Amino acid sequence: MIEKTPQKDQVSTPLDDKDLAILRLLQQNARSTVREIAAAVHLSPTPVHERIKRMEEEGVIRQYAALVDHTKVRKGLMVICYVSLKEHNKQSGAKFIRTIHNLHEVIECYNISGEYDFMLKVVAENMDAYYDFHVNKLSQVENMGRLQSIFVMGIIKQTHQLVN
Repeated sequence: MIEKTPQKDQVSTPLDDKDLAILRLLQQNARSTVREIAAAVHLSPTPVHERIKRMEEEGVIRQYAALVDHTKVRKGLMVICYVSLKEHNKQSGAKFIRTIHNLHEVIECYNISGEYDFMLKVVAENMDAYYDFHVNKLSQVENMGRLQSIFVMGIIKQTHQLVN
């Protein structure tokens, strides 16, 4: 039903212990230099650079990013929205996904199983801004069925570290 965002080869890439150690270090600080990483994993800089390049080319490392505290950039309200579509076909699902990509308040979107079709992570400056987004944007999306908003009271754990 739903057209997924294309991803590079979804087959698992074989990674050895050195690759995993490099990934751990990059997850902790993506600004680490190749020389710093090489010293930490006991390799010379050239093979570390080649390993990082390979993992980038194979899509293991998708991008480097700065993690921003949402409260310090006037996005103090975080909301989890569960969405059900009225129609379930490839065209309407793809149209919903295209629309969501253009809503800058939506910072994450997952196609999920169960009672709802999608789970959105939404940030807004405050309740008034979220209300405006909800009424004037999200609920106006074509094919919108049910929509449930859950307000995040506090963040207990938030990490992007996949390799431990």
